[in-house]
Amino acid sequence: MGDGSDVIDPINAEAIYLPGQILVAMPGMNDPRFERSVIYMCAHNHEGAMGIVINRAIDSITFPEMLEQMGIKTSQSFDAIRVLLGGPVEQARGFVLHSPDYLQEASMMVDVNVALTANIDILRAIAEGEGPRNCLLALGYSGWGPGQLDAEILQNGWLSLSADDDLVFGKDLDAKWERAMAKIGIDPAMLSDNAGHA
Repeated sequence: MGDGSDVIDPINAEAIYLPGQILVAMPGMNDPRFERSVIYMCAHNHEGAMGIVINRAIDSITFPEMLEQMGIKTSQSFDAIRVLLGGPVEQARGFVLHSPDYLQEASMMVDVNVALTANIDILRAIAEGEGPRNCLLALGYSGWGPGQLDAEILQNGWLSLSADDDLVFGKDLDAKWERAMAKIGIDPAMLSDNAGHA
């Protein structure tokens, strides 16, 4: 994986799905909600796709404030955990992407390195210092209907690449898009809005 051309196998036209991969918005992304977005793909199959934007912070609420609003008490400082805008769908719902050293029945393993949990128990565990080693909290998610994401990739809206812990859980949100493009081997300045597949 690494570019949009591997989404559909042109020989047998079978879809290739991207759970556990990173999507990177191309410079010509025409949807302002996803401009310069880096998305970790949690699910992708014939029924659609779901991912979490991992490089867009919500500045109106901090993680400690969110814990306080939910009645979760803590004596620890969580200034390093930022609340992210995971996408335009269900923005009142929280999702935690995390390392698999913390799992519960409600957790979904996306791949061997990342799990997704969407209940309050993981927030309590984090507040008590018993949560996962690596995590990020997002409100909302990015969703696509059947075939919609595949079509956007074929129209040069997205590139895909392998995920790594630093890209997924790294704290420098502002640099994630450039780092993802560099990992693919692309200089964004060299791309036009109408570029073909890399």
